[in-house]
Amino acid sequence: MAQAQAEAQTADAIPEKQPRSVRVVLLALMITMMLAMLDNMIIGTAMPTIVGELGGLEHLSWVVTAYTLATAASTPLWGKLGDMYGRKGVFMSSIVLFLIGSALSGMAQDMGQLIGFRAVQGLGAGGLMVGVMAIIGDLIPPRERGKYQGMMAGVMALAMIGGPLVGGTITDHWGWRWAFYINLPLGIVALLAISAVLHLPKKRAQARIDYLGAGLLTIGITAIVLVTTWGGTEYAWTSARIMELIGIGVAALVGFVFWQTKAAEPVVPLHIFRSRNFTLMSVIGFLVGFVMFGATLFLPLYQQSVQGASATNSGLLLLPMLGAMLVTSMVAGRVTTSTGRYYVFPVLGSALMAVGLYLLSTMDTGTSRLTSGVFMAVVGLGMGCLMQVTMLVAQNSVEMKDMGVASSTTTLFRTLGSSFGVAIMGALFNNRVQDVMAERAGSLGAEVTEQSAQLDAASLAKLPDAVREAYQHAVSSGIHSAFLLGAVVAVASLVAAVFVKEVALKGSGPKEEAAPAA
Repeated sequence: MAQAQAEAQTADAIPEKQPRSVRVVLLALMITMMLAMLDNMIIGTAMPTIVGELGGLEHLSWVVTAYTLATAASTPLWGKLGDMYGRKGVFMSSIVLFLIGSALSGMAQDMGQLIGFRAVQGLGAGGLMVGVMAIIGDLIPPRERGKYQGMMAGVMALAMIGGPLVGGTITDHWGWRWAFYINLPLGIVALLAISAVLHLPKKRAQARIDYLGAGLLTIGITAIVLVTTWGGTEYAWTSARIMELIGIGVAALVGFVFWQTKAAEPVVPLHIFRSRNFTLMSVIGFLVGFVMFGATLFLPLYQQSVQGASATNSGLLLLPMLGAMLVTSMVAGRVTTSTGRYYVFPVLGSALMAVGLYLLSTMDTGTSRLTSGVFMAVVGLGMGCLMQVTMLVAQNSVEMKDMGVASSTTTLFRTLGSSFGVAIMGALFNNRVQDVMAERAGSLGAEVTEQSAQLDAASLAKLPDAVREAYQHAVSSGIHSAFLLGAVVAVASLVAAVFVKEVALKGSGPKEEAAPAA
């Protein structure tokens, strides 16, 4: 009791002690979050130019895969290192590593170098989002944390809309290498601000890093991401390679879970899953990632192929979804801060997301942009209720000493959800498009989509009118299948949300760590 009172008193003193420095740190954290989210979207726009200069088209997918793999595999490790050795130094190290990878990627002379340097960049990126979330968890009491949901949602929306635009502008006017170099000045500003004004307790753990656990988790995550990346594209889902990866992944993860019960300082302490809310938020985060990244992948494709939007405009046409997400996230944050209640948001968010995705599944070749915009706004309202509340509740469900692993585990589940979402929704979409093309356009239709069910604007323009019309119907049918699956996943999220128990948000702040646990 005495310790709890001391922690509360210390926390109450924090807003008076350094409100201005906290605001500066939050600005630096938002810049870092922007770096983490913007990178892949900028690079996606620059990829055709990169391939044109460096060659290696057959290895193109590895430019993204290497980054994604390194990010997913390193995410839990960064969170644990922050818990063990102090948040500030570990976070700054991840930024430095990310910037080194960015600089090296910009200097790459061939595709092999670029893939290797992107992996270095991804290792650093694994600590960026986790660091942001964990430091906010240290600095801001949960009851007040809702205020900053709007800021984070705004950064997310800005990255999704601005990424392709910025990437295209940079590539056209400065060259593709500046798509990587642009990270350097932003990262340096964030580093300087964090170094100067972020003050957190220094820690030094006596226990050694759980290298075996880290290795097993890395192997397991790598196998999962490769299965979801390669399945149905590089290799058939039933191929020997995919089966081998599934076997390796399952064995590694089972071994990891077993070892975590034995390790002195586990990478992911399993006791955090004893909290029902934490487990439910991890599940909901996985399902939200599944739906969100699938939606942002297939909506622009529908808009370009069926509604005739340009690549640039298709990004802007996502504004109804992203704008609704931003507004709802801000409202949810304010309500959570003023009332301390949050149960309604996971439930309402999942329900809105399910309804919105079902509406999106009804779109066809005659759906207007206004109608699709309204449907997207419904999905955005749901996502806005869920995006930051999942992290808030997860952090509120663990002790301060586990803040890093709670943040990294929640982030990892969302990342894995996005990998599964893109893979499974993509497989459904591709199969449906190819079937409809074969039905409507015969052998020519099957030939057109033999390599890929997703055609770019240039390829689409070259098709005969009848084949193009068949492709538009095929895309509409593929969208129906993909979003109908998304609606089912959102219903699963709703079921999980119903079982969330509303626990009072803690009022304690960053200095809880001043009284270290025994």
